[in-house]
Amino acid sequence: MAHTSSRPAPVPRLITETEDLSATVDRFLAESYVTVDTEFLREQTYWPVLCLLQIAGQEDVVLIDACAPGIDLTPLTRLFDAEGVIKVFHAARQDLEIFLHLFGRLPAPVFDTQVAAMVAGYGDQVGYDSLVGSVTGVVIDKSHRFTDWSVRPLSEAQLAYAAADVTHLRDVYEALTKQLEKEKRTSWVAAEQEALSRPELLIADPERQWERLKARTNNRRMLGVLKAVAAWREREAQRADIPRQRMLRDESLLEIAATTPRTAGALARVRGVTRGFAEGASGQAVLDVVGEALALPDDQLPLVPRKRQADAVRPSPALTALLKVLLAARSEERDVAPRLVASSEDIDRLASDPDQPLPFLKGWRKEIFGQDALALCRGEIALGVRKGKVVLIPV
Repeated sequence: MAHTSSRPAPVPRLITETEDLSATVDRFLAESYVTVDTEFLREQTYWPVLCLLQIAGQEDVVLIDACAPGIDLTPLTRLFDAEGVIKVFHAARQDLEIFLHLFGRLPAPVFDTQVAAMVAGYGDQVGYDSLVGSVTGVVIDKSHRFTDWSVRPLSEAQLAYAAADVTHLRDVYEALTKQLEKEKRTSWVAAEQEALSRPELLIADPERQWERLKARTNNRRMLGVLKAVAAWREREAQRADIPRQRMLRDESLLEIAATTPRTAGALARVRGVTRGFAEGASGQAVLDVVGEALALPDDQLPLVPRKRQADAVRPSPALTALLKVLLAARSEERDVAPRLVASSEDIDRLASDPDQPLPFLKGWRKEIFGQDALALCRGEIALGVRKGKVVLIPV
């Protein structure tokens, strides 16, 4: 059921000077929470370029122009460091990455309404527009969603659109916290949001970038080369502040790992690698990295990913399907997003080996799904249908 707000429509105020920002932060420090959102660009850079920052308290709604000449955003650290003021975001990861890059530390404490909405039964990764509509009944204007926020001056319509991202978020936050307290799920949200306080989970680790490429091989030497060139690309992209795919595309990394070029000519034959790149300083750096990876002793090569190791003992598709039905049924019964409880990979791993430790075998997830999933794997329960609902039947 949608909840309407009795709050008067706020008049957003644009901040373009450091002194005004500092005075505004002083006022926000008296709040119990503030809602925060950002508008940024990332198409041409590795790091997101902050263009506009929106913050709302109970009364004030401000739009901080990060592109204003001479503005210093440092006063924001006093607000972001204030333990007595909760910083409320929706889908916080990219916003937090911006602040981590700008200030070298994360805002705290943080509350992510997307995570809270998943716990509260609003579905998997619900968007801001949909959540606002469900909670408040307000329809968000989407006309400026793809605007270029670096262009100045910003129009009144753009400023109104940006302000809406934090004004309605206040009502969403208050409704969600009230619901979670009533249903005694506040601790569930706290456990899920703990990751938002860990910088290492928000900034890409160069040494782990090879894992996301999902190379279809059990050859550890090839994986060693892939790990090395993927780490080089990530560090270079970060240093040069350009998108990693513009530095070197994923398919090029995979081909380099498979063919292990040792000369500029061989590197230039890799799909997506230009002769200019191959014969330049970057090409030589790649060749050096390949050579170093080929010289690594076997015990320093990366292990085959667990999922690849498990391919020889593939889980029963029927058992996996039953576990997914159980997950959907238990999530529906408890009104929580299935994706928050267990991933498809987790279910595959359980079906392959019920004795291995998995995230949903502890805490509130175990209560909702984990213990029943183990019972299903052991043949202790079966699934049936009663009055249009999936039910558990003891065996």
